[in-house]
Amino acid sequence: MAVHGRARLCCWDEPVDRPITVPMEIKIYYEDTDCGGVVYYANYLKYFERARTEYLEARGYSVAALMQEGTIFVVVHAEVDYCSPGRYGETLVVETDVNDVTRVAMTFSHVVREKVSGRVVVKGSARLAATDGNGKITRLDKTMVAGLKSATPPA
Repeated sequence: MAVHGRARLCCWDEPVDRPITVPMEIKIYYEDTDCGGVVYYANYLKYFERARTEYLEARGYSVAALMQEGTIFVVVHAEVDYCSPGRYGETLVVETDVNDVTRVAMTFSHVVREKVSGRVVVKGSARLAATDGNGKITRLDKTMVAGLKSATPPA
């Protein structure tokens, strides 16, 4: 299933029908969990943020450099589907892809799996808009848009 814009990502054991790129590992420490040893639900949004940064940097786009140049990304929409619990001591792998890129925004999709079993833990997406330092929507460089679009696998 392709994910576009606000499309819902379903979970449970549903396969992902296209490659997701740029895996990032996260070891789950006690501080990541609730009192039951399960990853606290909001932490997945933090993991998504890290994975987006890694995704962009792997393609030569430094988030820090973009910020210094006056481009700041803000999340305008996020979705998370919790499929199975991530637990203390596990290593999770966050797979990230960009699905839709325009001159002012991009949508990332994320699939989080438990490293050993491959079990899907969470699926989600986030739409980010490019803003200037004052929160006003701004356009991305055409080269960046073209580069990210060329990295986007067909739906």
